[in-house]
Amino acid sequence: MSLAVPPKRFYLGRALAQGMFNKILIANRGEIAIRVMRACRELGISTVAVYSEADKNALFAKYADEAVFIGPAPSSQSYLKIDHIIKAALETGAEAIHPGYGFLSENTHFASACEENGIVFIGPPSSAIDAMGSKITARQTMKDAGVPIVPGIEQGISDPDIAAEIADAIGYPIILKPAAGGGGIGMKIVQSQAELMPALTSSQSVARSAFGDDTIYIEKYLTEPRHIEFQILADNHGKTIYVSDRECSIQRRHQKLIEESPSPVMTEDLREKMGSIAVKAAKAIGYASAGTVEFMYSRGDFFFLEMNTRLQVEHPITEMVTGVDLAKEQILVAA
Repeated sequence: MSLAVPPKRFYLGRALAQGMFNKILIANRGEIAIRVMRACRELGISTVAVYSEADKNALFAKYADEAVFIGPAPSSQSYLKIDHIIKAALETGAEAIHPGYGFLSENTHFASACEENGIVFIGPPSSAIDAMGSKITARQTMKDAGVPIVPGIEQGISDPDIAAEIADAIGYPIILKPAAGGGGIGMKIVQSQAELMPALTSSQSVARSAFGDDTIYIEKYLTEPRHIEFQILADNHGKTIYVSDRECSIQRRHQKLIEESPSPVMTEDLREKMGSIAVKAAKAIGYASAGTVEFMYSRGDFFFLEMNTRLQVEHPITEMVTGVDLAKEQILVAA
């Protein structure tokens, strides 16, 4: 199913009929924690905040109905400590955990830990997160599902000679991307074979440092493409819709600067085509919850780029355009 502007409470009736959560722990901090807490309040759900030493007086910790201390200021000792967060949920009687964005929101181990402890993870199943976690695996999965992908390869490259052969076959310019990456980190545009070896070495080094994984893959570099993404919603019964589109083509170092919704180049026909493919991509991995399917659009063609298996920072602009409360919908789908 695909709707450009679905009704405000697409899932509400079914969710309330099944029974709502009484208490949700928000495993995040700052703006997104308050955003989720507000949605919970409007649904009559009690909230639990977790906070580090640095955030003991932060607004989000005071805004929640309960707050639990989980560790020192460094996130590696607090917000990224899965066992601390699970313990806080169990001790406070929280039935579900909302991860927000960043931190553990796309961590399969965290989603699995929730499942193992009888806590609902408000997000997609761990299998869906895992399917999109590696960009190489995601490319292969989408290719198998008949979703168009950017010309390139579905394997990691470390040997410069093999990389040169592949680059010649694809045709320059190419782009090197870390398989475990995100946010444009470690990506290198290569215009010729002379640039390939130093770019590969640099990309591997950055990927190793940033992600603990130096696996690199190669794609054709599309010059002056548009970066268009589709917000999708899926329930646990196979029903999936696209909500609306956003464009984030204005970037610096492959990182988004401005988000527009809807995309200024979007026509109803193109929206239907791309939205339908976004739905197809989500269904291919058994997706449930809110998510974003990203595409590159160039010269009339569009290609799958990646899928963000979480609520995004920029989700409010879709809410403003459509009137859909995405944070609430996530909760209602999970209930």
